[in-house]
Amino acid sequence: MTTTPTVEIPREFNIATEYVDGPVTAGHGGRVAYISGTDPVTYTDLQRRVNQVGHALASVGVEMEQRVGILLPNALEFVTGFFGAAKIGAVPTPISTAVTANEQIFLLQDGRARALVVSGPLWAPLRARRAELPFLRHVLVVDGADLAPGEHDFAARVGGASTALAAAPTSRDDVAFWLHTSGSTGTPKWAVHLHRNMPYAEQIYARPTIGLVPGDVVLSGGPCFHAYPLGLTTYFALRAGATVVLNRERSTPPRMFQLIREHRVTVFAAAPTLYAQMLAAGTGPECDLSSVRVCLSAAEPLPAELWRRWRERFGVEILDGIGTTEALHVFMSNRRGHVRPGSSGTPIPGYDVRLVDEDGAEVGPNVIGNLAIKGGSLFAGYWNRRDVTQRVLRGEWYYTGDKYTRDADGYYWYTGRADDMLRVSGHWVSPAEVEAALIAHPAVLEAAVVGKTDADDLVKPKAFVILRNPADASEQLAEDLKAHVKATIAPYNYPRWIEFTPELPKTATGKIQRFKLRA
Repeated sequence: MTTTPTVEIPREFNIATEYVDGPVTAGHGGRVAYISGTDPVTYTDLQRRVNQVGHALASVGVEMEQRVGILLPNALEFVTGFFGAAKIGAVPTPISTAVTANEQIFLLQDGRARALVVSGPLWAPLRARRAELPFLRHVLVVDGADLAPGEHDFAARVGGASTALAAAPTSRDDVAFWLHTSGSTGTPKWAVHLHRNMPYAEQIYARPTIGLVPGDVVLSGGPCFHAYPLGLTTYFALRAGATVVLNRERSTPPRMFQLIREHRVTVFAAAPTLYAQMLAAGTGPECDLSSVRVCLSAAEPLPAELWRRWRERFGVEILDGIGTTEALHVFMSNRRGHVRPGSSGTPIPGYDVRLVDEDGAEVGPNVIGNLAIKGGSLFAGYWNRRDVTQRVLRGEWYYTGDKYTRDADGYYWYTGRADDMLRVSGHWVSPAEVEAALIAHPAVLEAAVVGKTDADDLVKPKAFVILRNPADASEQLAEDLKAHVKATIAPYNYPRWIEFTPELPKTATGKIQRFKLRA
């Protein structure tokens, strides 16, 4: 058990006041807050734009506690939309740009979003299905044209609004924002976070572990709608008066190296998959990380060999840790100078961590147990998912669904999931969803999907497929099936390997025995 540091949060509290107005009050107004595109945005500029967005949302009828969907790439409008909604007491609900239109519509409708801030290209496939979104009243389109009734030009609405705005009288226990996760069931669901959760994660984890300071330049390889990049690119950096480079393009190794080199990035965050891709990109002068003082990793376990190769190549440590959407950010991490490669590190002071068996009894060192955590940034529950909430929230403890061991020195080692879900490139992948996509192909009779480690020891989906006509098996069909999955569901779900098989191992009741396929 760890000792919980004190985090003082006043009863009347608003995250926009804390993380947008606060830095200006602290004297950072003239510093560059964001580099998004070609124009640097100072902290004072950011404060004014957030206030304008708040006015724009209120002007179309958004009220306190109503949800505001945000469907945008990593851009300044994401940040101003998020905090502009929060400042008027509304609830920003960022939506993944990586999932299908079907999932985006589900999340908007499930969350009953009253307004949506969205880019023109991302809105285009949803516009034709507007009838499926009866709760959605107003759409504020960024970079859009030919607006339909109920749609507003974001720039025009925001540009004409006042730059002064008093925050709504929210409390620390009011709902501040939602983040969506597939979690352990494979069904998208909203995790509800309160205004108090942000300062807890920022003060308990970010300040002592990352140690951001004015002058730091932060770059994340992940999208802002995920909890992990959201912290680095918004409230962690804003509190410190640091500068964030927002990358709205695909996070390829050349793009990451370019931004690091061009902006002299000092803090870089990515998922292990991107680190592996960057290591494979080459060793030329363009791969310059001389400005970087610390690298951060989360979203999936970082293999020890990847850590060693990165340290040897670039001379900088990667601090791997584990966090969840439900916990808001990292609650266990390695520390600078004390990295145990391949482990998730040790608990962050302020979070209690325990490993328990199936009966709830704590297990000893080097024994596999179910990971449960307790801390002040935990979500309040899943929206409209009472049954799932009750399974994972038990009193003050959140049961993550991860299995771990703890060594004699107190370091934690990931051993797998308690269910069949896979963590791939920072995303949850549901084997059942991939199997359904495969079975939808006319050549496929049955399919089963499990995790397999690639050459970098990272988990990726592998599919075992029974064909309607076994004679059709070929490398070309395997590639066709991969393309079919990419076109049917979010592309990151596609199986990297496909093995054709005459049968699948099953129980007497017909349930697929995935553990045999994994073996």
